[in-house]
Amino acid sequence: MAIAAHPAHLVLRNARIHTVDPALPEAQAMAVVDGRIAWIGSDKDAQGWTGPDTRVIDAGGKLVLPGFIDAHNHVRLGSDDACVQLSGARTLDEVHARIRAWRTSHPDAEWIEAEAFDYSAIPGGRMPTAGDLDPVTGDVPTFVLSYDVHTAWVNTAAMRRLGIDRDHTGLPFGEAATDSTTGEPTGFITDFAVKGLSRDGHRALQTLGLPWASPDRQYGRLTKSLDDAIGFGITTVVEPQNSLDDLALFARARAEGRLRSRIVAALFHPRGTTDSDLDDFAAAARRYADDRIRVGPLKLYIDDVVEPRTAALLEPYAGCRHHRGDTFYPPEEFASLLTKLDARGFQCFVHATGDRGIRTVLDAVEHARAVNGPRDARHQVVHVECLDPDDTPRFAALGVVACMQPRHSAPEVAGPGKDWAENIGVGRWHKAWPLRSLHTAGALLALSSDWNVAEMDPMIGIYTAVTRRPLGGGEPWMRQETISVEAAVHGYTMGSAYANFLEHERGSLTVGKAADFVVLSRDILRAAPEDIPGTVVETVVVAGLVEHGG
Repeated sequence: MAIAAHPAHLVLRNARIHTVDPALPEAQAMAVVDGRIAWIGSDKDAQGWTGPDTRVIDAGGKLVLPGFIDAHNHVRLGSDDACVQLSGARTLDEVHARIRAWRTSHPDAEWIEAEAFDYSAIPGGRMPTAGDLDPVTGDVPTFVLSYDVHTAWVNTAAMRRLGIDRDHTGLPFGEAATDSTTGEPTGFITDFAVKGLSRDGHRALQTLGLPWASPDRQYGRLTKSLDDAIGFGITTVVEPQNSLDDLALFARARAEGRLRSRIVAALFHPRGTTDSDLDDFAAAARRYADDRIRVGPLKLYIDDVVEPRTAALLEPYAGCRHHRGDTFYPPEEFASLLTKLDARGFQCFVHATGDRGIRTVLDAVEHARAVNGPRDARHQVVHVECLDPDDTPRFAALGVVACMQPRHSAPEVAGPGKDWAENIGVGRWHKAWPLRSLHTAGALLALSSDWNVAEMDPMIGIYTAVTRRPLGGGEPWMRQETISVEAAVHGYTMGSAYANFLEHERGSLTVGKAADFVVLSRDILRAAPEDIPGTVVETVVVAGLVEHGG
């Protein structure tokens, strides 16, 4: 037994600690000094670390895990209480009903804003139009975000306010779709995540008076999401897409005591980013580089999303003779760009959902290694939704992280009858979110929620990774790509820590690391899989301080 020279500030005892550290896989007790783990071992030895001022947490025999690290969580987008909530609205009639109800409660609103629209609510597999909104919105400009925030849907009044007409479809905040016959804009806007969430796009929306884009609304979404994160035991949040303007929101949250989780903020690199911008990004990384807010990775897009058929596929979409989506950069240009960023030492998070998009990213990393030489870059392919089996071993071979969101693979989200599965076609379903194939091939999995695209709760992500079943139970979809509970927990802890160069500080309960841990209401390592989603986080400790429960 190690005898403490000074009593610990906090002692955890009577616990079943799953450390995620192969050197000491399990323990019963832990001592924390100055925010770090000073000792970990058996209950009988914990008394040597306990003094009159030591805070003692009796875990009651419950499971203790490292704090969750959500490797892709849009806490700045969050969910907005000022918006009509369309989550779960499965038909256009239900969308209309929710908008009508909101208008009744807000008769003087100058804008109607809504979020979490599901593409499948529109009959016939088509994309929505202004004509679908006009009957229930009238002359009040209306702005609706899809559940994945990759597209927007506006009414005729909003098109007037936003300056959208047949001569102005290439917008600072997206691309306005046009009718193939008339050439008139339809009211559907693609590329919103790429352009609308950029610095220039967001500023344009602010100038045009869209309330959703205002700083106060942004801060409200951020703080609400941060409160949710700590309640779910997420002790480190990786916010994957920010402009330099957005960093002030995190600094404000910290100054006001609202930043209880740690933050890693990636900076958005849209097309047109200059060398001067890169210098500014590097300066921001130097300015924000402590254990609470760290800035540094770059976020890029190579393709869009499968549901509106804007992801890049190797073969045409189901039911199409030729259309297979496109990449935002020609492959050679993207390879040159990634090589340049790699040479400057940047880590890149690249959104890629389609098999051709993913291959383009892997080819670019391979090119960068050939030109610059191998380095521990830990570039990430984010989402990895439709992966060709030929590319599976390339992740481990190239040292590329697979940053994935298990919940996206749930049958009720993307399975048979949903737009994702129907657009890909049954012949390619074996490519869908291949967690087990990647894990078996030695790829590093960094798991995450992609909030607010999906639920933030890691228990839901772990359940889906383990079962591939609907949240309410039922038949699994692509069961062969499930992984074990232990592997899923690793993906939400050590996997995500390593993916973000944090493995020496977080991700496991190891002496010397930050004392970030959670106490769960249920032992998910031993529970029936169907009980995992009902598990709650009873206590959350960050840097040795109880931030939730206790």
